Parts: sequence; C-alpha cells; structure tokens
Amino acid sequence: MRTLKAIVPVLALVAVAVAAGCSASEDGDEQRLNGLRENYCLQLGMWQKARNAEGSVTPESPAYGEAALVAEDAVHAMRPLRDEAVSGGGTLGETTVLAINNGDGNAEARAVQYCADVGFETLTR
Repeated sequence: MRTLKAIVPVLALVAVAVAAGCSASEDGDEQRLNGLRENYCLQLGMWQKARNAEGSVTPESPAYGEAALVAEDAVHAMRPLRDEAVSGGGTLGETTVLAINNGDGNAEARAVQYCADVGFETLTR
C-alpha cells in the first residue's frame, strides 16, 4: 500500500510533464504554420504589386522579368500550404496556380480571401 501512495504522485507529475510537452509542441507547430501563412500572403502581395506595375512596362524592361521572379517566390511560398482549403472550394495550391499562371481573377480573390481568413489581409492588394 505504501508503494502505491508513492507511485501515484510520480505518475501525476509524469502526466503533467507529458501534457506540457504536447502543448509546447502544438504551440511550436502553430507558430510555424502561422509563419508559413504570413510568408505566403506577403509573397502573394508582392506578386500582385509587381504584376500591377508590369502593366505599364514592356516585355523588354527589367520590371517585366521581375514580376516573373516574384511569381516564382509566391508559388514557392505556397508549396508547404498547398493542401489547405480555400473558401469557394479547392486548395491553396490550385488557387494560386490558377491566379498566377492563368490570370484567373476569381482564383486571385480566393487567395486574397485565404490571407484574410488567416489574419494577413493587409499583406495583399
């Protein structure tokens, strides 16, 4: 009986330590995910800005090529989030590709809405 009285407090401490470890890990995962989302929305906004500036330049100008590079950065930033759902249907990967590669305004609006939904609406145009 004496052994049982000693084991119960130890088990309680182990349970608390395990629960705290899971919580810290979940917090770290959430912070990482939040960072990925922020980076994606930042890159999407940069692409929008470059694309909009591109309208006033010719294909021979440096700004034209810059928009293509910024588009690559946005697609790269999307990759770890590609399977996230966006409002209106589809995934962030599908939506981003349609917006950037196909000039789909509806897809771009869904990508911007995704950024608003995750708290980074101010990073997009």
